[in-house]
Amino acid sequence: MHELARTALWAADAAAAVHRADRGRVVVEGASEKGRSDYLSETDLAAQRAAVDVIRSRHPGHQVLAEEDPRTVAERVAAWDGSPMWVVDPLDGTANFLHGHSYFAASVAVAVDGRPVAGAVVSGATGERWWATRGQGAFKGGRRIRVSPPRPLRDALVGTGFPFKLIERLPEYLGQLDRVLRASAGIRRAGAASLDLCYLAQGSLDAFWELVLHPWDFAAGWVIIEEAGGVLTQLDGTPLVLEDATVLGANGPELAASLSAVLGR
Repeated sequence: MHELARTALWAADAAAAVHRADRGRVVVEGASEKGRSDYLSETDLAAQRAAVDVIRSRHPGHQVLAEEDPRTVAERVAAWDGSPMWVVDPLDGTANFLHGHSYFAASVAVAVDGRPVAGAVVSGATGERWWATRGQGAFKGGRRIRVSPPRPLRDALVGTGFPFKLIERLPEYLGQLDRVLRASAGIRRAGAASLDLCYLAQGSLDAFWELVLHPWDFAAGWVIIEEAGGVLTQLDGTPLVLEDATVLGANGPELAASLSAVLGR
């Protein structure tokens, strides 16, 4: 395993260990809200410290873009000096975690020149571990993974996420949901984009879209999907960037184009 992927995996493991220790003890009543249904718990903060400590110990000269930071994404990206930058989601699926739902994970990636080159996602609830290094393939539990074989949208199982942080975009999203549901084999929404992207990379989903995601939601999944043979772009097909963005993923360019066309109607 490449050194950067190893760091990403160890950092995600450290965060996931915090999840396991706090599971069932930290619940929604003890959390604060950053926004509507957007929770911040002591587990988020402890998991972030654990992950960042691993990164700092192994790469002290690198920068870190972590979710639980008071600065905006734009402010932090603007301050980027070009050195490798670690992108950390210490607990993706906080609402799930606080309610006892098992769909949550830690996600850690490192970007060079604006693009993730290594990343890892670890589920504390199930013990599943995914990782990838640019040019070296994507893995789950030490075994190589690939996206699903090419298939038309009518046969595709599609993952998604609700725009719960931007409720004003709900009418736009509901139109997309209606069109994709009619055009596909089904839609799944579980509440943690990092895991959704890993399920796409391993072939359990064929495609995915979400109207708004932060860099820490998709950075690790970006490299994992591409190394598994899939594609990840913005909804209109333009290249993805490490900023708040729309995200569309698929097992290949044909399905990506079909889904993009349905979403953009």
